[in-house]
Amino acid sequence: MVTGLHKYAGQAVRRRGSSPKLLVWNTALVAAMGSEDLLATRRDPERWGRAVESAVGAHLLNSARGTGVEVSYWRRGHQEVDFVLRDGDRLAAIEVKSRRSRRQGGLDAFDREFEPQRRWWVGPDGVALEEFLSRPAAEWVG
Repeated sequence: MVTGLHKYAGQAVRRRGSSPKLLVWNTALVAAMGSEDLLATRRDPERWGRAVESAVGAHLLNSARGTGVEVSYWRRGHQEVDFVLRDGDRLAAIEVKSRRSRRQGGLDAFDREFEPQRRWWVGPDGVALEEFLSRPAAEWVG
């Protein structure tokens, strides 16, 4: 029902020692526990942002299952990348935004340190959420 994503660190030992980012496999669990309906959730930017990020994370977990694609996150200080996909030696960084934003500090910092083959911005200024959710994790890293 819930899993803990490991922090991407490039080295397996450092990944296992990090605090996990909790993520649900099915967003209906989160929706069922909430007291707000969809319209109220969409009106609250912070709550809507968490819902969108959870939906993307659940999609990545479910579509990566059994494929060899690993899903994690990355954080260093205030810099963060919502999701990191790894398939063998291929690496993709994914930042999720539910509204327009120009802040890319986390993606830029991750690029400098790990040089991913792909980087994705999901939301109004990048790949549309509907398009992202229609393709499996392997396509985004591949």
